[in-house]
Amino acid sequence: GYATLGSDGRPRICRVEKPVYGMAQAGRRWQRTLFPWLLHFGFIQSSSDPCIFTLRKGDEQLIIGCYVDDLFVLHSDDSPSSLYANFTAALTNRWNVEDEGPVSDLLNVDIVRSHKHVTLSQASYIQHLVDTFMPDGVPA
Repeated sequence: GYATLGSDGRPRICRVEKPVYGMAQAGRRWQRTLFPWLLHFGFIQSSSDPCIFTLRKGDEQLIIGCYVDDLFVLHSDDSPSSLYANFTAALTNRWNVEDEGPVSDLLNVDIVRSHKHVTLSQASYIQHLVDTFMPDGVPA
């Protein structure tokens, strides 16, 4: 922050009552709010990675990966009455969230989906690294 002085010449201090986007502790505070909500919704938290949650009802399954304030949701059905639809409706009712549609990249991993396969690659990230650190190209 910036130091400011009051009319008496003394430094002013303000206390932030809740996290502000971009603050170091904002992600952790969000996690402490979101994770209990997911558990209450019925998700099971992974013991090997606490940022992965799963929920299964009948033939449907949801898997959620959390990265700071982004959720990566895998689902087996997206019909209007599906578990995914119910989850996204509950999430939207609770918080101001935005569904960005099918994912094409996540944490510098390109994701290409076909009917039967999912292909993961880092070609774009590798090209970015080459462009950044080898502006004259890769030596022959």
